[in-house]
Amino acid sequence: MNSSPPAPTPVPTSRILAWCLHLLIAGLLALAAGRALTGGGPHPWATVAAAVACGLVYAAGPLLPGVRGSRRSATVWLACLGAVWLALLALSADGVWLAFPLYFLHLHLLPRRPALAAVVATALAAITAFAAHQHAFSVAMAIGPALGAAVAVAVVWGYQALYRESEQRRRLIEELTATRADLARAQHTAGVLAERERLAREIHDTLAQGLSSIQLLLRAAERALPGRPDAAARHVDQARQAAVDNLAEARRFVAALTPPALEGTTLAGALERLCATTSARHPLTVRFHVAGTPVPLPTAHEVALLRITQSALGNTVRHAGATTADVTLTHLDDHVAVDITDDGTGFDPALPPPPGPDDGGFGLAAMHARMAALGGTLTVHSSPGHGTSVSARLPLTPPAQTPEAGDPERPDLPEHPEAHP
Repeated sequence: MNSSPPAPTPVPTSRILAWCLHLLIAGLLALAAGRALTGGGPHPWATVAAAVACGLVYAAGPLLPGVRGSRRSATVWLACLGAVWLALLALSADGVWLAFPLYFLHLHLLPRRPALAAVVATALAAITAFAAHQHAFSVAMAIGPALGAAVAVAVVWGYQALYRESEQRRRLIEELTATRADLARAQHTAGVLAERERLAREIHDTLAQGLSSIQLLLRAAERALPGRPDAAARHVDQARQAAVDNLAEARRFVAALTPPALEGTTLAGALERLCATTSARHPLTVRFHVAGTPVPLPTAHEVALLRITQSALGNTVRHAGATTADVTLTHLDDHVAVDITDDGTGFDPALPPPPGPDDGGFGLAAMHARMAALGGTLTVHSSPGHGTSVSARLPLTPPAQTPEAGDPERPDLPEHPEAHP
């Protein structure tokens, strides 16, 4: 339990200055009344009465809510206070010292131009009254009230300028804080949307393709029963193996590790294994070819090309009705490419994809998004009755310039390539 006392609440500077002004006026009025009683001047009790009246009128100002909230009420109060002060000034020369705090009252409660006029009038009244009490006039008599008025104007206007600047900075800081909060929310929203899109691509290219493969194998097993139990058992065994692969894929997907087929092998080896597994599980002959001299690729490049090949073969199995397909991995000087071609029914790329999750359409969008994220291109050539060709090209960049696994900017987390179509 925290037993330390609570931190004291800071007192506003304006309140401290207001109390200082109150004490100054009370002290000057007490000084004028005391000197009238002890100095032997004319009309001592009248001077004391005028000082008390001035103090009462001044004390009424802070107690009246209208004085603080209305310019008109403040003007009326200052006029009453000025009238009582003039009476005190006419009775005693010591009333001239009250001109200095009156300057601050005028400058604080009145608009700039009326306040400046009130300060000048107060200074002239103080000079005139003091000269009348001294029965003479000299420049020295005017220097004190005039200098006090100049100091009061400089202090109050300087304080107001600093206050306005402070308020402007406060507003700018609040706007900056709000802008940073809006930017953070926008970045968070963009990150959430990007992550959703990435997860949708990964699920489509891995788990969804694997489940589709399991469904096709189980349908094949169903058609083989009861006449061909051996073929049905083979299809069920392949579906079981696909389920095992998908379970491993899901675990790797959650853990964000490298695709199992890319662990300890190359992209070419993973693609060759994918083609062989697809040929074994479906009535489709998939041939794999390698062209050029293989070079090490960034993990993000390998994952993207592997997923695009997987998605393209999944579309071939589900929609093309093809008998053969070819996957070619090409290494050139400035780029690497994967081409997937089949002899299926083809389609018109210019037409929108059929609606519904079972009709496809998301795979091509995911392929384009993968290539765009890595600065590559995806080209689809097809026409009804003439098969389909998908070509994915990625520029070769140093691995240090490509986001690796675990990097927040990495477009794709490593995946298992055997969520087979």
